[in-house]
Amino acid sequence: MCKLGKAIHVAKTESIPLETASTRFPDGAAKVTCMAWAPNSARFAVCTVDRVVLLYDEQGERRDKFSTKAADPKYGKKSYTVKALAFLPDSTKIAIAQTDDIIYVYKIGEEWGDKKVISNKFVQTSALTCLIWPADHAIVFGLAEGKVRIANTKTNKSSTVYATESYVVSLTSNVSAKGFMSGHADGTVVRYFFDDEGSGESQGKIFTHPCPP
Repeated sequence: MCKLGKAIHVAKTESIPLETASTRFPDGAAKVTCMAWAPNSARFAVCTVDRVVLLYDEQGERRDKFSTKAADPKYGKKSYTVKALAFLPDSTKIAIAQTDDIIYVYKIGEEWGDKKVISNKFVQTSALTCLIWPADHAIVFGLAEGKVRIANTKTNKSSTVYATESYVVSLTSNVSAKGFMSGHADGTVVRYFFDDEGSGESQGKIFTHPCPP
């Protein structure tokens, strides 16, 4: 089984047949930079090394695609890599994190074939490394310079949640979308709550892993 097939198996075994994934990507994950499943389970997005986002239905059939764009057109499409994808909780938009220091948010609509329109863009001071979209207007993302920031799609502004000295490797949200953790290249794991919901759990660095989490 290819690496992409294994990843899909972990994410949602019952929806996309593994044989279908293997057929679509015969060379495995080497040609894929990131992927994301829509919260409504109706769409699965895959970004290739060609910086094209492919959209699949729950049966694993490709139904749509669109090309991403560079932050600055003069540098061309080969000037960046797409590092992460995340759907809006209602599944009608998708955020794309790129290494040329920008996040684009595309409105993809509710139907296959709907026009893809950029609704927001957030220019940063460092390459994007990871991204999650836990709540309606709040996109949480990590930067190569070690900052974890939040982008507000309603105000079109971004701000720093906290800064570290280590590259942000990964992000994950809790089930309620009111807290998240970040993993860093030095092995540090940091927890942050927008609202601890009365749990009293601590924030900040919670442990250090022997390898980047």
